[in-house]
Amino acid sequence: MPTNAPRNGHPDEPLADACGQPDIWALHHPRTSGAAEKPRSASNADSLPTAPQTTATTASSPQRALKSTRRHGLPGRSTPKPPDAKGQAAKIPTQRDRCEARRGKSVTGKIPAAGHIPTHTAPTPPVRQTPTVFGFPTCIFFIVVNEFCERFSYYGMRAVLVLYFRYFLRWDDDLATSIYHTFVALCYLTPILGAIVADSWLGKFKTIIYLSIVYTVGQLIMAISAIHDITDTDRDGTPENMTVHVALSMVGLLLIALGTGGIKPCVAAFGGDQFEDHQEKQRSTFFSVFYLSINAGSLLSTVITPILRAQKCGIYSQQQCYPLAFGVPAALMVVALVVFIVGSGMYTKAEPKGNIMLEVFKCIWFAIRNRFRNRGKAQREHWMDWAEEKYEKLLIAQVKMVLKVLFLYIPLPMFWALFDQQGSRWTLQATNMDGDFGILIIQPDQMQTVNPILILVMVPIVDSVVYPLIAKCKINFSPLKRMTVGMFLAAVAFIAAALVQLQIDVTLPSFPSGNAGQVRFINMVNEVTTLKAGTTDLSLEPFGSSGEYLTFDAPYELVLRSNPSTQEPMKGMRQTYIIFQNGSMLSTRVYNDSSVKPEQGVNDIRFVNGFRSALNVTVGTLDYGAIDTNTMSKYVSLQHGTAEFKIKMDAQECAYTQALGFGSSFTIVIPANLTFGPNCGQSLNAVTEIEPNTIHMAWQIPQYFFMTLGEVVFSVTGLEFAYSQAPSNMKSVLQAGWLFTVAVGNFIVLIVAEAAQLPDQWAEYILFASLLVFVCVIFAVMAYFYTYVDPTEIEAQFAEMKPEQKEKRRRSSVEMERRASVQHHHHEKRKGSDSSSNKEETKQTKADD
Repeated sequence: MPTNAPRNGHPDEPLADACGQPDIWALHHPRTSGAAEKPRSASNADSLPTAPQTTATTASSPQRALKSTRRHGLPGRSTPKPPDAKGQAAKIPTQRDRCEARRGKSVTGKIPAAGHIPTHTAPTPPVRQTPTVFGFPTCIFFIVVNEFCERFSYYGMRAVLVLYFRYFLRWDDDLATSIYHTFVALCYLTPILGAIVADSWLGKFKTIIYLSIVYTVGQLIMAISAIHDITDTDRDGTPENMTVHVALSMVGLLLIALGTGGIKPCVAAFGGDQFEDHQEKQRSTFFSVFYLSINAGSLLSTVITPILRAQKCGIYSQQQCYPLAFGVPAALMVVALVVFIVGSGMYTKAEPKGNIMLEVFKCIWFAIRNRFRNRGKAQREHWMDWAEEKYEKLLIAQVKMVLKVLFLYIPLPMFWALFDQQGSRWTLQATNMDGDFGILIIQPDQMQTVNPILILVMVPIVDSVVYPLIAKCKINFSPLKRMTVGMFLAAVAFIAAALVQLQIDVTLPSFPSGNAGQVRFINMVNEVTTLKAGTTDLSLEPFGSSGEYLTFDAPYELVLRSNPSTQEPMKGMRQTYIIFQNGSMLSTRVYNDSSVKPEQGVNDIRFVNGFRSALNVTVGTLDYGAIDTNTMSKYVSLQHGTAEFKIKMDAQECAYTQALGFGSSFTIVIPANLTFGPNCGQSLNAVTEIEPNTIHMAWQIPQYFFMTLGEVVFSVTGLEFAYSQAPSNMKSVLQAGWLFTVAVGNFIVLIVAEAAQLPDQWAEYILFASLLVFVCVIFAVMAYFYTYVDPTEIEAQFAEMKPEQKEKRRRSSVEMERRASVQHHHHEKRKGSDSSSNKEETKQTKADD
């Protein structure tokens, strides 16, 4: 098929006829070299007519095409019409004939070639009968289900990702945050690649299929990477070879980023392709349902996957069930792929027509290069005007409008740097808070659901109430002013997060650092015991503790009943000394305590046995094992709620209950005078090591409120503004630029998280808020000087270009090519001359020798 000349910057788009449609005649009747057309066989007599089996001649311009036509004896202005079989002049297809062919009517055209005049019947485009349900193409239901499952898969996996990094891979908060935002950034960079691949090579359908397979494999690898039993050789619940899990995780996340980002720009557009031109109403309804499926998938997955994560699973030991939390999203991705493939036979699959982004980049690059080549010449009104020698003025004007909007995008990444921390820093903040809402327990990663819920509530309120009220007050609340307010609201959200963090820090224990260590004492003697640790005198009640930890950064003296001893604190650790009667003397045993707050809101509970014989303690299905006299058990991690312990000795049993909050640690003292019976639990004493979380998760709602309100005012308005200022055929370029700002924002987070190294989390929140306020001021200044344009009016000025302008541009382009060729020829000739001179000099030198 001959290649058509570019039109409006689309090199792969066929020329349009007078009817405004692709030239079907030109597609099916290419110019031939004069050879006769081969007759069709009977087997394909009913098929569409194929192009003549001849060598096609591609014309790079109308003039060249005319010369080619005349040269090969085809109809031209100076070529007489040869007679047909009846001696009559052959009919040359007119523009009207081509229009009729485009509409599907039969047209008889006769094209002479080498003494034979074949008769062609213009092809009638097949009318595709698409099955419908309630006026909608049946295939769109497959697309909607596919999108719901894919969004469930992505947001479900992402909801628990930072906790997986923190508690399964054992990374610290900063590294977990950095890798999380690197992954999110990649997810917003790959859509550009996906759009180019779909529009230029594979088409939307194949791109969705191939990248969905990559996506599914990535999700499955993530689920496998979370199985701790793979490398848990000693079966203690902790993987022995963490490198394997990290490697699998990184491969899985890379494939997921490529898959989810690659199909992001394709699915919605592919759904729109399924509708005919007369189905505008149905298409609009489809997009509403499509985006509803996105929100439904993300909301449900953010609620469900944290619940799955909180379950216990494992082959040899029961741990947090990350394999299930990743496995369900993987299964949904498999369903999404299968559903999409099932509808394959019903889809309208448009061929790739080229990507406008590539043409924009080429135009910009040519302007820059041409400006550099002609830097000594007179300046032009705009630097993009240096592309006039090769590109249409309409395309250049459109690129100017795009660049004008992209310039305003420069400050926007800072907003996304704050916004996307809802899934990282704010989730980690929630792990140190109380999630008991009475009728239900909220997991830290479930707090992210506040955002989509508030979105559903606030979007109609802002559109139907807030904006109309502002308009009635005669306030010019332009789109750029709205975006400025949205950025400021995001900064307010982080100030609120900093205030919450300050309250959380007050409740957190002060753990030892550096060379310091902390100690406390528990008296297991059934009488008051006095002691002196360093310079501190203590008096301990029977089976009581010394209360707060004592901090020592050097060896100290411990005096028990006038018996001194030197003790060495363990650096960076907390320790408990139990004091017990050993004959006529007092002795001590040392046990290491929790030196970090229990993770994921669990409670660490252990027992110290002061009873005269060994005891066995169980809670639910967990067994502490036998606890000997004057010894301490291991820690057992328990969830929020009321724990009921069973203390057993032979056939005797004592029941003890303890209310547990979130993130606490207790040592329960079993006294020597324990009496088994109905009320035996009252004699036990719970010594608090780490207080439970006391700041409620509900205090995060204000920061989510301000962030969501900022998103509604900033994000929705920003997209509307970009579309209103974008040329009709370059909205995808601005969409790509918008996604790129999200990616850059996530890169900013990982840079700040790794580079700032602030000791307090609240200080980091204030830093981000300050940066956004600073950027907000810059954006407000840029917005003040921005002039709104009407792309339709600007495009209309270039819609009808005079023929002499087109010819001038063509001649200019040809002249540039000629000059470049001449310069290249002179350069090669100079090189050859220099080479010959060198050879002659060498020969002369040898002769002289």
